[in-house]
Amino acid sequence: MTPGEGAREGTRDHSRAVGKLQALVRIPTVSHRDWSLVDTDAFDRLLVELERQFPLLHERLELTRIPTHALLLRWPGRSSERPVVLMAHLDVVPVEGTWQHPPFSGDVVDGSIWGRGTLDDKGCVAAICEAVETLLEDGFVPAQDVWLSFGCNEEVSGEAATLAVEELARRDVRPWFVLDEGGAVASEAFPGVAAPVGVVGVTEKGVTSLELRVEGRGGHASTPARMGPTARIARAITRIDRSPMPASTPEPTIELFRRMAPHAPLPLRALMANAGRLGPVLTRALVAAGPEPAAMTRTTFAVTTLSGSPALNVVAATAKAGVNIRIMVGDTVAGVLEHVRKVVADDQVHIDVVEQNEPSPVSPRDEAFGLVETTIAELFPDAVPAPYVMMAATDSRFFTRICDRVYRFAPFRMTKAQRESIHSYDEHLGVDAFLDGVRWYRRLIERLPA
Repeated sequence: MTPGEGAREGTRDHSRAVGKLQALVRIPTVSHRDWSLVDTDAFDRLLVELERQFPLLHERLELTRIPTHALLLRWPGRSSERPVVLMAHLDVVPVEGTWQHPPFSGDVVDGSIWGRGTLDDKGCVAAICEAVETLLEDGFVPAQDVWLSFGCNEEVSGEAATLAVEELARRDVRPWFVLDEGGAVASEAFPGVAAPVGVVGVTEKGVTSLELRVEGRGGHASTPARMGPTARIARAITRIDRSPMPASTPEPTIELFRRMAPHAPLPLRALMANAGRLGPVLTRALVAAGPEPAAMTRTTFAVTTLSGSPALNVVAATAKAGVNIRIMVGDTVAGVLEHVRKVVADDQVHIDVVEQNEPSPVSPRDEAFGLVETTIAELFPDAVPAPYVMMAATDSRFFTRICDRVYRFAPFRMTKAQRESIHSYDEHLGVDAFLDGVRWYRRLIERLPA
């Protein structure tokens, strides 16, 4: 059975399912850190559209609204002992770049659905809802309670997810496992590895942001003083850039390479197969392979914002630099701050913490992970299921407060070009890939153990 055939078998009228995703993509639910810039009417319309497209889900599941536009739904199962939470988010990032097809059109062209949010993350919203809707049509009752948590401000690290966690905690719900976006059935995942890899995030880096700030007298640009605010900020940035934190390869990454080894080119096969024993060699190879592989081995620092003087002929009285840090499993916020202060080595550079999050705990690879893994193997038989460390941040990191098993996997085939389109331009999801995702969620729910 081909992937497309499997999808069509599990979704009845596949054009209906695709139309539902198109309807969601056409509503521009763009989130902003500045609440005054949010089009709340768009979010209102999306919630109405969700109810229109998935009537049984809204009729038969218990719905709780989470401020401002998030949803928490409970599907009662035969048991509530090991509830499961399926997550996705309703908001999208702003549109950038030049698109081949209008970003909020939901056009189906060349076998793909085009538009902002198809991959991140309305594709998951629609696939989860369609899986539940069709199971409800069949009269299916899950073995365990299934909760659906759809956030509304994930892209700006908003509080909807934490409020959902608080609501579940208030109800004394301790999920058996939580599944959010994150991994995918990724082709071209590693140079030379031909097989797609079904990567499941078992942890994610911590997100911490700092602001470096230097105050000075300012003045006329014709009489600049040595080492003014901009010069000190520039030196601090250079020192951070030249002083990376120590590199190492965490256990999930070692397991990822071990599982990819049989599919790797012969020169790399032995190294990858023995990644646990040859960890230092693998680490050095990843660091040398470029920025993306290097990010798998260490905490990263990215200088993202800069500000200085408001005019070309004025010496800055204040210079600032924003630093976005992704903290590797094994490192801590305290250790990162100590590192930054040590390498900057300048008391005149004030370091303010804007936000701080520790790396997520590593979720176990036990029965729950095995369920995700075997469902990947069943629906995507050509893929290699494997754990990995997620580089980006998801709402699921807040659910580690109430659950030990938090996994990150979107059940869609994605090429490298598609993954690069996330938060960029030309975001699109294959029709058959989307339908396979619907079938994957159906099968996962059907296989929940009693």
